[in-house]
Amino acid sequence: MNTVLPRASSLVRTILSAIVLLAGAPLAMAKSTSISHAPWGALLETYVEPGADGVNRVDYAALKANQADRDALDTYIAQYADLDFDALTRDEQFAAWANLYNAVTVRYIVEEYPLSTIKPWYSRGPWKKIKVIADGEEISLDGIEHGVLRQQWADDPRLHYAINCASYGCPNLRVEPWQAETLNADLDEAARDYINHPRGVSVLKNGLRVSSIYDWFEADFGGSEEAVIAHLLSYAGPALAEKIRANPDIRDHDYDWSLNDTSK
Repeated sequence: MNTVLPRASSLVRTILSAIVLLAGAPLAMAKSTSISHAPWGALLETYVEPGADGVNRVDYAALKANQADRDALDTYIAQYADLDFDALTRDEQFAAWANLYNAVTVRYIVEEYPLSTIKPWYSRGPWKKIKVIADGEEISLDGIEHGVLRQQWADDPRLHYAINCASYGCPNLRVEPWQAETLNADLDEAARDYINHPRGVSVLKNGLRVSSIYDWFEADFGGSEEAVIAHLLSYAGPALAEKIRANPDIRDHDYDWSLNDTSK
């Protein structure tokens, strides 16, 4: 009896110690290997309004007033927290990152609304401070654009037509989410839409005024003015292409930071 009890007590202590250790250990979270962009698509269809002037605007006021849809936006964004990006194809990864960037931007504007711009003249913008959890890690909008998209898709300048900074001067926020199945064709369409709109290219008497995107990210478009012109010609319609070839000199850059709001 006296010899059994110590052994039993020792065994109990060992079991209890193991339980305590297990209770204190972080649990491995199962990651999701896919994501549906349908909820984001439903919100885009409801709140993005294509204009006769070729600019898509967002009804931020209506979304702010609809708590159910704001909750749906939060739920969609929350799915990214445990999404395993490594389990996605390359096109699925691009679509997911671009959709996340745009969804988080819309949420930020709605939270801050009413406002006239995402970037006041005295500000460097909120992109470093706007953060979200994706694939188990915190990342900012700045990180998505410059640390992910511009790094992993450095050979494809069309990435700049995929993300929307809630501004008039930016490429349109599409009325549909990015999808892997149609990604290449949709990126081409987005490039054509922007380049053939005055926000992208305007013809002056002595040359061209182009979006500041082609100045800020000239390296992504080939690293020279000649490379930028070649990119523009790849997507310009016949009439615009003829004018670009007639005077292929970039004389000015322009960007309108006004909010892409339906009330504007």
